[in-house]
Parts: sequence; C-alpha cells; structure tokens
Amino acid sequence: MDTGSTAQVWHYPPPLQPGDRLRVIAPSGALRELAIFNQGVEIWRSWGFGVDVGPGVNDRWGYLAGADEHRRQQLGQALANPTYKGILCARGGYGGTRLLEGWHWPETVPPKWLIGFSDITSLLWSLAKRGVVGVHGPLLTTLAAEPDWSQQRLKALVMRQAIMPLQGEGWGQGSVTGPLWPANLTVATHLLGTAHEPDLRGAILAFEDVTEAPYRIDRMLTHWRMMGKMAEVGGIALGRFSRCAPTPEAPSFSVAQVLRDRLGDLGIPVVSDLPFGHDGDNAALPVGAIAHLDSDNGSLEVLPQSP
Repeated sequence: MDTGSTAQVWHYPPPLQPGDRLRVIAPSGALRELAIFNQGVEIWRSWGFGVDVGPGVNDRWGYLAGADEHRRQQLGQALANPTYKGILCARGGYGGTRLLEGWHWPETVPPKWLIGFSDITSLLWSLAKRGVVGVHGPLLTTLAAEPDWSQQRLKALVMRQAIMPLQGEGWGQGSVTGPLWPANLTVATHLLGTAHEPDLRGAILAFEDVTEAPYRIDRMLTHWRMMGKMAEVGGIALGRFSRCAPTPEAPSFSVAQVLRDRLGDLGIPVVSDLPFGHDGDNAALPVGAIAHLDSDNGSLEVLPQSP
C-alpha cells in the first residue's frame, strides 16, 4: 500500500459486534490507576464485548509497563490472535515510541481496532501510515470519567455507526477536507523525521497536550514550521491543552496566545477549543479517516467512509 502519497486510502477495521473479543495491552507507562482501569474494562463488557486482560499488563520496569520486548510481545500477540477484533490500551504515559524501534506491522493480519490516545499516538500514527484507521480516544484508565455522550461516541465509532460533528471556535479561514491525524502534540513532534512520520500533505492535524509549559508548546510548533510541515497541512483542529498554564513567577504568554501566534498566520483553516484531550471530555476521533474542518462555523466532521 502506498504510504507516501496524498492519494492513500485508509481502511476501517470491520465493525465490532456484541460478542466480539478484545485484548487489553499496556504498551506505554506503568499502570497505577487500578480501580478506574477496572471500571473501564467493565464499561466495554457492559457493551456486550468480551474483554481479556493480557498477562503482564500490571508489570513495571521503571516508569514503563515492563521491558520493551515484553510490551512488543503484548502488541504482537494481540495483533496475531484472530480471536481478538480490537486492542484496548490500558493507559498512556510514555513508552509507545520505544516499541517502534525495529518494529514492522504484520502484513498478513487483518485490520483490527487499536484504541487509545496520549502516548498511544505513536502506535496510532504508525498503524495509520500502513493504511489502517485506529481510534484516538479514551484509554481504559480514562473511560469511566467520560460523560455518556463521549462513551457512546466511542462505542458508535468502533461499531461503524454515525458520529456527530464536534463544535469549537473557528478562526474564520475557510474550510478543508482531508485525512484526519489526531495526536498528542509532544508525541507527534518526536515522530517527525523518523520512519513512522506519515505523509501529512493536505492533512488535518488535531492536536492536544497536557503539562507542557507555553514556551515548550511554542518550541514544538516552531519546530513544525521550520521543518516545513505547517506549509504542507490543510488545516488544524485544536483540542484541550490542560495543565499548561505558565508559572506565575516568570513572564510568559498564555497557551492560547502561543497557539494564535504560531498558527494564526498560516492561512489555513483552524478550529480551537474542540472537546478532546486530557482532563475533560475526550471525543473519539478516527486516525486517517477523511474529515471536514470548517473554520468559519467552528466544526470538525468525520465524513462517511466505506470500509
């Protein structure tokens, strides 16, 4: 499949149906939130899916959920086992990018759902570069905190049912249709220049982040600009940048000011304040799906797409 062309076609995995089995893996940080993790598992089970928690999910190696090779094995086994129609990520943190060193997605495995966000951006983008749509959405440790509309949106997305457009603040720069690349800004920035950087020409970037000071967000967005990436993309959707306020003792821009300064002069559609990201409503978004971003009306809509 051509991964170096804007003509690339992304394919959704088959829609999930009640009775399908899903596998839980921990590809990133060590699991610390056991109670809310179990609540997330039970929500998926309440929707009629079988959920198997793989061995080693609760392992720890420093800040990681086990050694790299062990976490790679979790991912590889979940992909290779035909019993499982989807893969649920336990939590984010850090560690997903480490799994991509020397990693090759299996060529013979039918597409299956990969679901998570934050640090899982690395795996979602790498998989979508192969042409398989994944879900940037609630992790098992965050799902229980989601409002009902967000939980139902995630369920509808993996069952290939209609999902509603999201509404934010449009910056009044027209509209664009293109492949949607939701991501944690920090993780996506560190994929640039690697073998897992996708072709972003004409893409709609959808960024969120957490615990990053305004100057660090500035630095990352400036890096995108200096690499020429912002001149290639078609539009930008901005979710929540939580716990990113500057320290009061030092002079600083606000996050909102940094975003306006670094993105407002690009001459492309931008919509901010969309309901996805950490510490609040985290609307599920398909990675690689075709979407329409309207910066005059402030909306982001995932367009219907054949499997």
